[in-house]
Amino acid sequence: MSVMFLLTLLFSCASQPYVDQKTFDELTSSNQFTFMAKRANPTNFDVINVMNSLPNANSARMLDLDYGYTVVIKEKELEVNLPYFGRLFNPSYDTSKNSYNFTSKDFTLSKVQNKKGNWVYTISPKDVSNIRVVYIEVFKNGNAYVSIDSNDRQAISYDGYIMRNEIKKETK
Repeated sequence: MSVMFLLTLLFSCASQPYVDQKTFDELTSSNQFTFMAKRANPTNFDVINVMNSLPNANSARMLDLDYGYTVVIKEKELEVNLPYFGRLFNPSYDTSKNSYNFTSKDFTLSKVQNKKGNWVYTISPKDVSNIRVVYIEVFKNGNAYVSIDSNDRQAISYDGYIMRNEIKKETK
């Protein structure tokens, strides 16, 4: 009985696909999709140590993100709305400028398929001064990994998944 429970537990924790193969092929061939972040991964250990020092806090749970933090790639637009945890070299008193919240209409996008069959996107915004490169690696099951390299802060990465872009209905 306990062996059956253990096997059930192991298989339920396995990586489950977020998109089917047809949708995956469609999204990666069109280069238009939404990355939905589930978790932030700061590279600065000072941030993690501060989170672990808070009473009754666990940094692992604090870095799990609520629904709605995204990177949206459209034909002629890149929208990024992600929180930032780490060291800012030029912080602002306006706290909305301390996260990644920008729209770029002038960017270069290149993609290559690595040996494992994953797609790696390299996006370089030209009209956002502090962002050098946004890297997105999309795995075959729809999971994705995003890393952002900036001029004014330490690098950070995010785990999540891809999905279709939401079509906004116009209201009258």
